[in-house]
Amino acid sequence: MNARLTDAERNDIIAYRMQRANDTLHDADILIAENAYNAAVNRIYYACYYAVSALLLKYSFEYKKHHGAKTLFHQHFIATKKIEIKHSVFFSQLFNSRNEGDYDDFIYFDVETVTAYRTKSTEFIMTIQDELNRQDETL
Repeated sequence: MNARLTDAERNDIIAYRMQRANDTLHDADILIAENAYNAAVNRIYYACYYAVSALLLKYSFEYKKHHGAKTLFHQHFIATKKIEIKHSVFFSQLFNSRNEGDYDDFIYFDVETVTAYRTKSTEFIMTIQDELNRQDETL
């Protein structure tokens, strides 16, 4: 499906996903202020996921599940050293925490964990934006 998009359509969707990433971080900030830490972890994860999905779309990578997006991100951006490994470690940790918070019983995130995730998410999304802004590279 991604291959059928025009360049303009692809760029519009990429911009939309990055805006959604930033808007979702704002949602996380509201939840953190209300001490809703599990919900904040969910929103922080999704903010980072939207950014990764924008980056994968730039190169027409297709996937069906979140794990597929994570795998493609690692394979094409971390393993090739386009993006530092610390971002893959963070995204994987966030992926696991979001799954635990959403699906496991008696999981409660504390303010320190959520604040650290929130801080790292800003750097993560900025790194993705920097990679999106590169004009001269193909994969």
